[in-house]
Amino acid sequence: MPRDVDHAARRRALAEALWRVVRREGIHRISVRTVAAEAGTSPGALRHYFTTQDDLAAFALQAVVDRVRARLTERLPALQGRDAAVYLLEQLLPLDDERRDETAVYLGFLGRPHGEDRLREIRGMAESSSREAVTVALRMLAEAGCLHPGRDVEAEVDRLYAMVDGLALHGTLWPERFPAEHLRGVLHSHLRSLAET
Repeated sequence: MPRDVDHAARRRALAEALWRVVRREGIHRISVRTVAAEAGTSPGALRHYFTTQDDLAAFALQAVVDRVRARLTERLPALQGRDAAVYLLEQLLPLDDERRDETAVYLGFLGRPHGEDRLREIRGMAESSSREAVTVALRMLAEAGCLHPGRDVEAEVDRLYAMVDGLALHGTLWPERFPAEHLRGVLHSHLRSLAET
């Protein structure tokens, strides 16, 4: 009798192996061979799930999107107003090892060739989701009375999105120069300024 294989559980285990490689060796070391070795399987067995290097890359990038979404789904419904907005925005910043790894994976794939359709699709979805998160956070702030009524929400989305993106980049590439406390401080200072004229 053939063994029943829980493919979803197997993919989750492979995702965890992939993240261990990223944490230990960096994103540039992600390959079918390194992930297979980390998962304790053969490259041939791994190719059952990822037939090409691009499939593995797309899986890694999708895993970033899924992990952020899971955190938001778990915690955000219990929060309101400014607290919800801050939590939402902080999920986009590398404030701990997990979020730094996620941002590193995302940034690592930004430079990949644009001809890779699946990667381009996931990158586009991740970028749209990030911008939407900033938009939702600003609406939450406005509803909580934390956004000056004279401010143009769309203009503030552009400013805040660019700032969060920049903080994520700097906090990931130079964590010793831009530690979590600094990133959080800059974000909170900007959010306080939004209530002013």
